[in-house]
Parts: sequence; structure tokens; C-alpha cells
Amino acid sequence: MLKTGNLSITRIPTLRQLQYFVAVAEANHFRKAAEELGVSQPALTTQIAALEESLQIPLFERSRSGTRLSPEGRELLVHARDVLLGMQGFLERTAVLAGGHQITYKLGVPPTLGPYLLPNVLPDLHRQFQQLKLYVREAPPRTLQRGLHEGEYDLAILPLPQSSMELAVEPLFNEPLKFVVPADHPLADQQRVAPEDLHGERVLTLEEHHHFHHEVLEICLRFGADIQRDYEGTSLDTLRQMVVMGLGVAFLPGLYVHSELHNPEALSVAEIREEPITRGHALVWRATAPSRQHYRELAEHLKQIIRKRLGSVVAVID
Repeated sequence: MLKTGNLSITRIPTLRQLQYFVAVAEANHFRKAAEELGVSQPALTTQIAALEESLQIPLFERSRSGTRLSPEGRELLVHARDVLLGMQGFLERTAVLAGGHQITYKLGVPPTLGPYLLPNVLPDLHRQFQQLKLYVREAPPRTLQRGLHEGEYDLAILPLPQSSMELAVEPLFNEPLKFVVPADHPLADQQRVAPEDLHGERVLTLEEHHHFHHEVLEICLRFGADIQRDYEGTSLDTLRQMVVMGLGVAFLPGLYVHSELHNPEALSVAEIREEPITRGHALVWRATAPSRQHYRELAEHLKQIIRKRLGSVVAVID
């Protein structure tokens, strides 16, 4: 029995129960949380009920419209996350001391980068660190940064600059953004386009929740181009198809062009003359992470692989 103040807890909550509590709190729904955890909803409900019974307080308010945290649940959520992060840190430190790095790290990547970067670097990384396992998930940079703070991710590749004092940032590389026009456009077949030629061009981009949208918006403001709010793509592939159909021009990441546009017969790819347009990427982790030295070493190996595999496409930051 654990006694604290006037409260006696007859059964100590388990880490699994705390994990389930956090999952339901984030999903605001038992069924969605069960799917995310890969467990049955009755098993999840049973564990939450047992947790509430052992703590002697209700954690959630349940209604037909969904599930929301009770005032007590809101108070305890941050502490539950701290406990889970502490145990994760304990396991990471154990792996570091054992010299094996055998635990699985959760890596977050933006959807406009991950599919075109990781296939080029993960095979070499796996050959160098055969016991290293990365669980990769895609999400917008803002979601990834929040997930790092909350312990949902161990590592993330995020756009530069990053200014949070709670995060460690290791710059990886700068990636060019290519100017893409349809084959029948007046600027087609020009490998280098003058900056003044962009003035008034109708530029397509992704939907606003993508960080890439805001990167392109800054370019449009810089060169006097017009961003097309009425036609926004849901992915880089749809953006490319919209350019092919003549709805406008676009900027596409260099790694996407390298990976997907091998024979762009319906498109013309160019750079802006004397005005290099790039975006920076960094490997980011919590500054207090027990494995932070390992993460630094990992970043250095990533840069070596990127320089070897993609040195003609991007510029590694030394």
C-alpha cells in the first residue's frame, strides 16, 4: 500500500495503464486510442477503469459525443507523461551503457521530405548500425516539434531554423527548391530563370497546414509572384500533376525532383538565376535525452551518408 497525505493507494498504477491513459487523453476517444495502441477497446476500457479505481478519482468524462479529460485527469496528464518519459530515458540509458542501442527510436519526418530522403540513407545506416531500429512516422513539422516535447518522438528531422531551448539541433543539409513549369509555358526549357521573370506568375503550392506552403509563400513575396489559394495540392505528386495540367507553376523540393522526375517530359525544371532558393533540415531531439550523445553520432553518420549518396543534389552542412 502506498500512502501519500490522506490518500491510500492499494494498487500501484502500471506503466501500461499510464500509457493507455495518455493515449485516450490525446485521442479523446476510446476506440481511436485502442486502434492507435493496437489493443481491443474492452481491454483498454478495463485498464482505464482499473487505473481510476486504484487512484480513487475519475480521469475522464464520458458522453455520447465522446470522451474528455476530467479536471483531475487534466491535472495528472502532465505527470503521467513525465513518468513515461522517465522510464523511456531509463531504458535508453540502459541500452547506452550496454553498448547495444537495441531499443527502437521513434523518428518523425515531414511528408515533403521523408519519402525522398530516407530510402537513400536508411540502408547504409542499417548496415553501420544493425541493432539500431527506427520507427518512422510522417507529420507536419509543427506536430513533430510538439511530439518531441511530449515524448511522442525521440528524434525528428525538422526545417531550419529551430529556436527552442529545450531541443538540441544538429543541422544536416540544405536542399534546393526547383522551379517547375508545364512544357508549353514561355519559360519552359530554360535551365536558369531570371528572378524578375517570376513577377506575376501564378504559383501553386500545398495546403496551408503544410510547412512547405509557408516556405513557398515567402518565395512568392520575395519575387512578386502570386500564390494560388484556389488550387492547393494535398501532396507533392498532386502538385506536380496540377502543373502538368496547366493550372500554374510551382516550386518542388530538390530531393523530390531527384527521386520522382527522371524523365519530366510534361514539365520543365529550372533554377532561379543568381538567387539560390534552399531550405535547411536538421536532426532534432530533446536536449535532456539520455541518448543525446548517440543522437549526435547518428547525425554525423547521416551527414556522411547524405554526402555520399546525395551530394550532387543537396549541400551537407558541416
